Amino acid sequence: MRPPPIGDCNYQIPNHFHELFGLTVAKAGTYTGRMMRGRLAVSFAACAIMVVLADSGFAQAGRRTMFTSVLDSTGVPVQSVNPDDLVVREDKVIREVLETWPATEPMDIALLVDNSSASEPLIRDYREALQAFITGIAADETGAKHQIAVITLADRPTIKADYRTSVTDATKAVASLFSMPESGTYLLDGIIESSKGLAKRSSERAVIVAITTEGPELSGRQYQSVLEPLRASGAALHAIVVGRPQNNNPDRVTVLGRGTKESGGSYDNILSSTGLTARMKKLAAELTHQFKVTYSRPESLIPPKQVTISGAKSGLTVRGAAARVVTQERR
Repeated sequence: MRPPPIGDCNYQIPNHFHELFGLTVAKAGTYTGRMMRGRLAVSFAACAIMVVLADSGFAQAGRRTMFTSVLDSTGVPVQSVNPDDLVVREDKVIREVLETWPATEPMDIALLVDNSSASEPLIRDYREALQAFITGIAADETGAKHQIAVITLADRPTIKADYRTSVTDATKAVASLFSMPESGTYLLDGIIESSKGLAKRSSERAVIVAITTEGPELSGRQYQSVLEPLRASGAALHAIVVGRPQNNNPDRVTVLGRGTKESGGSYDNILSSTGLTARMKKLAAELTHQFKVTYSRPESLIPPKQVTISGAKSGLTVRGAAARVVTQERR
């Protein structure tokens, strides 16, 4: 049995580029496209988490799969889940949960980091927290070989480390992280381009983790143009905002609210960067302790508009994202 983790709960795109598997990168590095079943000792959250499914979530007729987080009241992942402990609904219609197993499939994780001028006093805490997250993902007890890309957001989304099973590149990118003077952040552009890049990749589990400040958002994107590629990618969006809430950009606010909830991810606001390391450790533990949940669905030519997953009883937080269809070999 695994021990519980530490924790509490319009820029112009360059037109000279080449294709790299899963992502599109400018030559200079600019990002432009690129368990066991058992009884649960405690009960689950009554509130359902909505997941809007991409077409890729429907891999096998009659059976559907979700990757699901189940957390206790302190945010620690539970160790075991039974089918009877979960409730899955498609467009409010209850479906039978067939199996629950520890998730062992590798993840592709896009790690978005706001290194705009607003992040200057936070950089030291950024490095520590990001390293803790990478270490936690690499230490997954299932032995899954996850791939992490590091993408900075100042001035434009820029790849600092591409997807690799080795964490060496990601670790180096984090260690060399600095803020960019007199710059704003392009968070929404980063989510769009990361989503498009992940949509080209072959992992069943895709995740976007975004760390951002309350500094100015310069993407100039409407929220619909961000949510659509996020939904199509099948990625779960987890966003952590550092600082006192003051950025009232309505499209940013909508993406952080709806995008995290609808994708099966999470949203947190941390007032001080000193709490970032603990939060990133907590997120790494959540992602490496998810369950693979299989449920039944009648044959239909029309997929449901939304799927929700919740606990059969009150007490814990349950959220999840549909498994993606693997169409290519990972590399």
